[in-house]
Amino acid sequence: MRAFATLYDALDTTTSTNARVQALVAYFRAAPPADAAWAVWFLSGRRLKRFIGPALLRRWLVEASGEPEWLVEEAYGSVGDLAETIALLLDRREDGAREDDVPLAEWVERRLLPLRGLDPDTQREQVLAWWSRLPWRECFLLNKLLTGELRVGVSQTLVARALAELAALPRPAIEHRLMGDWSPTPEFYARLVDPEQRAEHAGSRPYPFFLAAPLEQPPEELGDLREWQAEWKWDGIRAQLVKRGGQVYLWSRGE
Repeated sequence: MRAFATLYDALDTTTSTNARVQALVAYFRAAPPADAAWAVWFLSGRRLKRFIGPALLRRWLVEASGEPEWLVEEAYGSVGDLAETIALLLDRREDGAREDDVPLAEWVERRLLPLRGLDPDTQREQVLAWWSRLPWRECFLLNKLLTGELRVGVSQTLVARALAELAALPRPAIEHRLMGDWSPTPEFYARLVDPEQRAEHAGSRPYPFFLAAPLEQPPEELGDLREWQAEWKWDGIRAQLVKRGGQVYLWSRGE
């Protein structure tokens, strides 16, 4: 998870689109397919449901930090983000035993997802153990995952741009492969960046939605009008009707 935490920090601390794309490319180039698949899942806007409520996490933070409850609440109010508050208040401890670097996929599949089936006392014991061993950046990321609030200023389009650069594929091909329902598995990631242009039109998967954009040059510079087609831009929900393999699917832009 260390590499993904470093990527998250890099994405969160720059406003440069090119810098973000290059950080994404570098991460995906080095990441194992299982980790890369989960990274695409999170960075394209998909989220896991909250594992533990914020009230419990704040209560455990009081215990783990040794600070009075009023001070923890004041810190939370000042920082404005529970995941960051936890990481900051626990970061000043002396170094003790540190968590070995565990792959992102293992964190999600073998540690976080099973957490839902545990009773609160066992959850508390596990979370406090993680907090005690993780360095600041990874602790911050863990808390974002626990609270279901892993958001960073990266759109699915930016992720597709990075993957297209990595795989030497047209960006629309990557965007199409990211549409619809999919699971973050190594097999999915392998298909996602497969440079061979295989059939893209399987199952219920929609096409990327076209978005309106303003004309950036005077109309007279467009050239021969016979080479262009114009249509009205209607208000309402952007939708897509797909008929494929004898089945009919209706998609909204939000999938």
